[in-house]
Amino acid sequence: MSAPPTAPTVTPPARHAGVSALSLAVLAGPMSFGIAGPALILGEVAGGLGVSTGEATWLVTVFGWGIAVGTPLMSGLVGHRGMRGTVTISALLALIGAVLALVAPSLPILLLAAAAQALGAAGLTAIAMQLADSPRRMGVATASLAVVGSVSPLAGSLVSDLLSWRVVLALPVVAVLAVPAVLRQAVRSAPPPGRFDAIGVVVLTGLVTALVAVPHQPVAAGLCAVVAATALGIHLRARPAGFVPAALVRAPRFLGAAGLAFALAVGNFGLIYALPVRLSELTTWSSAQIGVAMVWPLLFGGALSWSVVAASARMRPRLMITALAATGVAAALAAAFTSWVPGLLVAQAAASIAAASGQGVLAVRATSAAPEEHRPAAIGLFTLCYLLGTAFGPAVVALTAG
Repeated sequence: MSAPPTAPTVTPPARHAGVSALSLAVLAGPMSFGIAGPALILGEVAGGLGVSTGEATWLVTVFGWGIAVGTPLMSGLVGHRGMRGTVTISALLALIGAVLALVAPSLPILLLAAAAQALGAAGLTAIAMQLADSPRRMGVATASLAVVGSVSPLAGSLVSDLLSWRVVLALPVVAVLAVPAVLRQAVRSAPPPGRFDAIGVVVLTGLVTALVAVPHQPVAAGLCAVVAATALGIHLRARPAGFVPAALVRAPRFLGAAGLAFALAVGNFGLIYALPVRLSELTTWSSAQIGVAMVWPLLFGGALSWSVVAASARMRPRLMITALAATGVAAALAAAFTSWVPGLLVAQAAASIAAASGQGVLAVRATSAAPEEHRPAAIGLFTLCYLLGTAFGPAVVALTAG
């Protein structure tokens, strides 16, 4: 829903009362299909396109880039163009990307489809998080991402066997089913005064693009990231209330929450792609059996995260943050140093709990550190950091495995 014309950036709780928790879950959750759905079918994608598995992994990287760029972009558009316009644009991008995924004749076209679908899915997820005006409702949105992510590898394998790997790549479009419910509640609003910060959008997009490419081209992408970060710093001085508010960049609590969310996402999504390879080395399981084995730790972590996020409002923030960080570190160490199959599955469960719970808990903390007028930007930039982790994790695993 958009804000009243006289106060376009105010987000009182009553404003979202008509958007159900189910709609938030359907709006946010399907994005995870694009992140984790291809985990067990990259070989089939590679074979269908006549490319190597490493080249097919670019689909995951591009999807990660799209959701990372799209989240702050669409969050910014909510404040500039209103909820209805942003929802409509996001839904159209998701639909276009899904159609292209079903018919793309080559990898470059399929990468374009992944980018379009990711931008749309990112917009719908960002909107769901903006509509989540309490820890409990934020828990619904983030838990839906985790729960869908938990079944995505198995669902991707089964859908590929029954239909096609192309249908798997189109699954994020399911989020569009919740769009009518959101549009019924969204009211029209006049754009806020002031020019849209197009330069800020371009600079941030360049920075995100360079960061996503770092695992593939460390030197060149790293230099580009430094240049883009410098340009962003200069732009912040010239326009401190632009697309990237300087007040957020200078807020230690926001930066700490976003940084920890990034680290937890790297560990969780890296393990989602590393675990199938590791289990295939240690067992004689088929892809479907590996997918079934991975469901319970991921589903357990995703389901438990809703309770953790809801309970976080009654706990001391420092204790909760310490517990999340410790759980993430323990999961990474266990995955790195054990060859015991049950231990690997427990590590995946721990990583899932830490990342899914952390996204909700830390999102509340990050946005509470922002002035009310910067709340949409805070949600978008925080989620950008988390989603950068979803792009980094699989890319790092692919490089180390190769």
